[in-house]
Amino acid sequence: MTGVLIGFAIIAAIIATGYVVGRVDLLGPHAQPVIAKLVFFVLSPSLLFTILADAKVSDLFSPILAVSLLSALAAFAVFGFVALVVWRRRLPEAVIGSLASGYVNANNIGIPVSLYVLGDASYSAPVILLQLLIVAPVALGILDVTSGGGASFGRVITQPLRNPIIIGSTLGVIVSVTGITIPDAVMEPFRIIGAAAVPLMLISYGMSLHGARILKPGTGRKDVVLASALKLLLMPAMAWLLGHFVFHLEGHELFVAVALASLPTAQNVFNFAQRYGRGSIVARDTILITTVASMPVLLAASVLLR
Repeated sequence: MTGVLIGFAIIAAIIATGYVVGRVDLLGPHAQPVIAKLVFFVLSPSLLFTILADAKVSDLFSPILAVSLLSALAAFAVFGFVALVVWRRRLPEAVIGSLASGYVNANNIGIPVSLYVLGDASYSAPVILLQLLIVAPVALGILDVTSGGGASFGRVITQPLRNPIIIGSTLGVIVSVTGITIPDAVMEPFRIIGAAAVPLMLISYGMSLHGARILKPGTGRKDVVLASALKLLLMPAMAWLLGHFVFHLEGHELFVAVALASLPTAQNVFNFAQRYGRGSIVARDTILITTVASMPVLLAASVLLR
């Protein structure tokens, strides 16, 4: 329990540092997008490559991954049903709301939580692969067809192949599965570069919190509340039920499954919403609410599951 509290305290301190940096405008107005590009194109691929290259194959394809997928599908389904059948939302808005309900931030928040709270940064890597290789292409394909997007179907399908995070992750999985031994002199630059990813992720997120306003009238507050409730309550509950009763997980493994399901909504959802011009405010507000509230949820899970 003490280790979990220390992990949360470390994350909170780094986020708070980023908030102060943003509040005093220390780095100027263009700092956050520059940091985001550096993390996305250089630091995160290096980090995930080294994490997955050193991971055991059994850790990559474990029951925890199945729990993560099924709990996310439950959140997608509930929001989609309410949005389409009860509220009569259009399909693109329902897709964005569904993603906000179950597409977790396994990268920017998931890696720090895995490292500092769960004790192993590799826990979130399979979830990142699952979302980028399966969930995102399906959602983007639907959005492209129903929103009149400019991207071709082929471009949507092949998008993961052009994603640097996917490329780094895939190379790491290949090394892990094949058992290739890479000399330390070759791996060390990737480890050093990747080590900068987590602190910069958290500082960048802290900077983004400055000046944010949520739940303004006329911005789809019902959708935001439902998506946030599904993300913060239904997904962790489903992860516990599935993990305990279906996959018979116990102890630390069960906590890992619940913790991954408790992660906040990914910032990718806002990027998707902006790309297609549908549901942007719902995505933005849900991301902020779930990110702020996910820490108490994770702490409660750690107390209940010991």
